Amino acid sequence: MPLVSLNGFEMYYEVRGEGEPLLLLHGGMGIGSDWRHIFTADPDGYRVIVPDLRGHGQSTNPARRFTFRQCGRDLLALLDHLRIARTKAIGMSMGAKTLLHVATMQPDRIAAMVLVSATPYFPQPLRDAAAQFTREAFERLPDAERNILRSRHVHGDEQILQLYDMTRSFATSYDDMAFTPALLGTITARTLIVHGDRDPFYPVEMAIELFRGIPQSALWIVPNGAHGPVFGSMAPAFTAAALAHLAGAPSTSR
Repeated sequence: MPLVSLNGFEMYYEVRGEGEPLLLLHGGMGIGSDWRHIFTADPDGYRVIVPDLRGHGQSTNPARRFTFRQCGRDLLALLDHLRIARTKAIGMSMGAKTLLHVATMQPDRIAAMVLVSATPYFPQPLRDAAAQFTREAFERLPDAERNILRSRHVHGDEQILQLYDMTRSFATSYDDMAFTPALLGTITARTLIVHGDRDPFYPVEMAIELFRGIPQSALWIVPNGAHGPVFGSMAPAFTAAALAHLAGAPSTSR
């Protein structure tokens, strides 16, 4: 599968199937193949593009820095490389926050999207959790947990430690995720917002703010759902709802 040089790093990505393009963007500390736990097979009628985001999995990050804004630029560069003018997309947590940047930087590039566990900005519960991602915390993990991370992020322990640094930086980041209602109002993509009502990092009010701000949006609050409430028993319902949304006709602007 290909690696491409973009914006000063090597991005790993997979492209599968035939049809209109569909980006699948994983969550923080995740990898592109995590989507196999949700989609048992690639959705019919789509050319599925599944990258490892900057610094994750088989992708590199020589700059040793991460912002969601830069991650959005990386995705736009990948679309340019693949000569894709317009795409549909599903993003999980980090992937969803990246899509917010793409959809506001170049609104015409995203026709429709599904945002799972997104947020317009970092609330205090997330900042408190992020601050715990110290390098010492990684060293204290049981060997089995560290080995799982090593099997997913293949460039050695320093790559994983940089992912811990990335996550910890969210505790003190204020300008990267700063989506005001006015900025959200520039999004033209039909948007489905999926959020668990028990998300410990992003209270459900975050999803409602996105819903109020994005003109063509729909909101699905998952009862008793935690962060990323679309795995396990919820995967079939999510895939059905997400694909129906992506395929649907434009909704009336609110």
